Amino acid sequence: MSNIPFNVPPCVGDEIDYIRQAIDAHKICGDGAFTKKCQSWMEDRFRAQKVLLTTSGTTALDMALLLCDLQPGDEVILPSYTFSSTATAAVMVGAKLIFVDIRPDTMNIDETKIEAAITEKTKVIIVMHYAGVACEMDRIMEIARRNGLLVVEDAAQGVMSSYKGKALGTIGDFGCFSFHETKNYSMGEGGAILINTPAFNDRAEILREKGTNRSRFFRGQVDKYTWVDKGDSFLPSELNAAYLWAQLCQADVITEDRMKTWNEYRESFRSLAETQRIDLQVIPSYCVHNAHMFYIKLRNLEERTAYIDWMKGRKISCVFHYVPLHSSPAGLRFGRFFGEDSYTTAESDRLVRLPLYYGMKQNERETVINNTREFFERETE
Repeated sequence: MSNIPFNVPPCVGDEIDYIRQAIDAHKICGDGAFTKKCQSWMEDRFRAQKVLLTTSGTTALDMALLLCDLQPGDEVILPSYTFSSTATAAVMVGAKLIFVDIRPDTMNIDETKIEAAITEKTKVIIVMHYAGVACEMDRIMEIARRNGLLVVEDAAQGVMSSYKGKALGTIGDFGCFSFHETKNYSMGEGGAILINTPAFNDRAEILREKGTNRSRFFRGQVDKYTWVDKGDSFLPSELNAAYLWAQLCQADVITEDRMKTWNEYRESFRSLAETQRIDLQVIPSYCVHNAHMFYIKLRNLEERTAYIDWMKGRKISCVFHYVPLHSSPAGLRFGRFFGEDSYTTAESDRLVRLPLYYGMKQNERETVINNTREFFERETE
C-alpha cells in the first residue's frame, strides 16, 4: 500500500512557465506583472475594493491589525480555536486577547457570545472562517458597528467561499487570505490583505512598502519617495506570485476537483453519521464553501487518537487541528477566556481531518473511505 498524505501542494502545470517569464523579465522582487495580475484577479472575482499580495497570511493579519491602529492595552475579541497567527497579529501591536467560545456546528466564533465580552477597551473583533465555512457575519457586523469596532476576517481558509453571496474577506473592514502550501491555491508561502474601506488604501501601501510612499511615487503622485510611517517588507517575490497566477487561472478547476473528494467523503460517511458514530461538518444554508477541509468528529479524544493510529498503521495521514490558544503558554500570557469554555476544548478534542488535495485519485479516496469504515465496523464485531 502506498502512502496517502494529508496534503499535496497544488500544481496545475503552468507554474514553471510563468516563473520563467518572471525571470526573463528581470523582475523577481515584489510588485511586478504577476503580483498585479493576481491582485486584479481577486479584486474582480471577489468584488474587492483593494487587494494587496503579502508574504503570508500571517503578515496579511499583521498589516490588518496595524491598520486598526491598536494601542497597548486595547482589547481584541477572537476565537480560541484558530491558528496562532490570528492571535500573534494582535499581540505584536500590544493588544490583549479576549477569547470567546465557538459554535459546535461550524467551529466558528459564537456570535452570541461576542457582545458580552466587549468593554471600553475593546477595539477589534477578529473572526476566523474555519474550513472555509463563513461565520454569521450579519450579526457580527451589526454588533461591531453598534459598538464602534473594526472587524478583521481571517479568511486564510476561505478563498472562493462566500456568505450570502459575498466573498469571504470582503465583508469586514479587512480580510486576510493565505496561499500557504496547505491551502487550496498556493504560492508556497504567501497571502493577501483585502482592504474594504478606501480610507485605508494609502496607509496600507505605505506599511507594505517598508513605511515609504514608494507606490505613490511609481504612480507619479509624488516626485520622490521617502520614509513616512512605520512599515515592513510585506511584498512577496514575483516568483511566488507567478506560481500563484497559474493556480488562479485554474481556480474553478481546483475547486471542482476538491469538491469531488469532499462530496464523496460526505456521501460515504452519511450512514456513520446517521447511526451517531460520528458527526459530520455542518454547512449553513447561507454559506458556499470551497472544500478546503473535510473533517469528522469522533466521540472523544481517546477514540480520535485510536482512529488516527489506525489510519497511520495503514499509511494514511489523518491529523487533528488546533490546540485551543487560551490553554497554550502564550495564550495564558497574552489573553484570557471570557465566559464558559463549553465547546472550544471539547469539540477540538473530537475533530480529525482527512486527506484532501487537488488531484487526489479515486483509489486514494476509496482507501481512506474503506479504512475508516473498517475502523468503526471493528468496534461492532
